[in-house]
Amino acid sequence: METTVRLGSFLGVFVVLAIWEWLSPRRTLTVSKGLRWFGNLSITVINPVLLRLIIPILPVQLAITAGERGWGILNYQIGLPYWARVVIGVVVLDCVIYLQHVIFHRLPLLWRLHSMHHTDMDLDVTSGLRFHPIEILLSMGIKLAAVILIGAPALAVLIFEVLLNATSMFEHANAYIPPGLDRVLRLLIVTPDMHRVHHSVIRSENDSNFGFNLSVWDRLFRTYLAKPSEGQMGMTIGLPRFQDVRYLNLLRMLYHPFMRSK
Repeated sequence: METTVRLGSFLGVFVVLAIWEWLSPRRTLTVSKGLRWFGNLSITVINPVLLRLIIPILPVQLAITAGERGWGILNYQIGLPYWARVVIGVVVLDCVIYLQHVIFHRLPLLWRLHSMHHTDMDLDVTSGLRFHPIEILLSMGIKLAAVILIGAPALAVLIFEVLLNATSMFEHANAYIPPGLDRVLRLLIVTPDMHRVHHSVIRSENDSNFGFNLSVWDRLFRTYLAKPSEGQMGMTIGLPRFQDVRYLNLLRMLYHPFMRSK
């Protein structure tokens, strides 16, 4: 059931966002979509295959085991109703992913991995799937540790996993949202215009707006930036050194963390 829910939600969100981008794009793309989509979607296939081969248990399965054995804070007898434990589990896991994202920017070794995500020269729905396989493995390890520590119910973990995948695609989408609606939405969730600032070539802008789902973490930890200095239409996306289409090649993407200088 978990696989069906996750795959169905992924395909549904992907198709809706791809159509939205086609009908109402936010920005004019600067690079061949075919070139970018081949690399980004290839990574999307590689990552879950590696996870299945290397990690024997995934978060929802671990949450079931943790619940049966009483592991984690929320599995202690603290009198919380089930629905409250689900909500708390989802929110806390979202905060963990925010903090993970900040750490991957701050620590040079982890930035080597994560910076591959930032070498995309345009943003669209596939950019939200473009993460180096080693980063995905490390991220999974962090999520598994968080699930055990928190003791989040399996339903909370499933909701979180579905939301994380969906919101990652949404916030990277090249989809137009009217400014007034965007201002309202970003009071609660991360919107494409909010997250796009995070992909600016300007380092101070790149080190902002780390959230994936809830926008509260950026405001709470003072990493929120309302807009890029050059404006949404004028900003340059990517990293200064990697403004060349050859870095969009799949093999270069995989080799990216091992390049000598960043």
